[in-house]
Amino acid sequence: MNRVFLSLGSNIRPEYYLPQAVHLLSEHGLISGKSSVWQSKPVGYPDQADFLNAAVLMETACEASELFSDVIPGIESQLNRVRDPENKNGPRTIDIDLVLFNEERFQIGHRIIPDPDIVDRDFLAIPLAELAPDFCIPGLDKNLAQIASELKSVTDAQLIRRVDVRL
Repeated sequence: MNRVFLSLGSNIRPEYYLPQAVHLLSEHGLISGKSSVWQSKPVGYPDQADFLNAAVLMETACEASELFSDVIPGIESQLNRVRDPENKNGPRTIDIDLVLFNEERFQIGHRIIPDPDIVDRDFLAIPLAELAPDFCIPGLDKNLAQIASELKSVTDAQLIRRVDVRL
């Protein structure tokens, strides 16, 4: 079984689409952990609604290539994800990213695993740290809790925990 960390984000009806994404992911493995949902400001294109972000830990027989090429795009399509070639940071119903796969390091398509943005983006690191605080990022001498703590102390992104939204 593979231990997979996925990040989820939505700013179009996120209260609906985030739980739906988790449900559809559960058809491909055991969801063994779900983070809190966090509200954050958009990155790259500020003229849009805030995002709700979360992370899940999944135990699956799927390989990274299957998740990347079939499972994730299939779920995003089912949940009406529209990719705007003019604005990759625009509004979306759902965004699912493979960010950690076991303790492996590799590139698949345009994705680098572990996702290098984990160390820079609190909306990635904080939900991941809730799932596995002691998990050490391959290639770094820091665990998720340390990364999340450092980001909390230096960022002013003001993540807001959304206790009203459940995965």
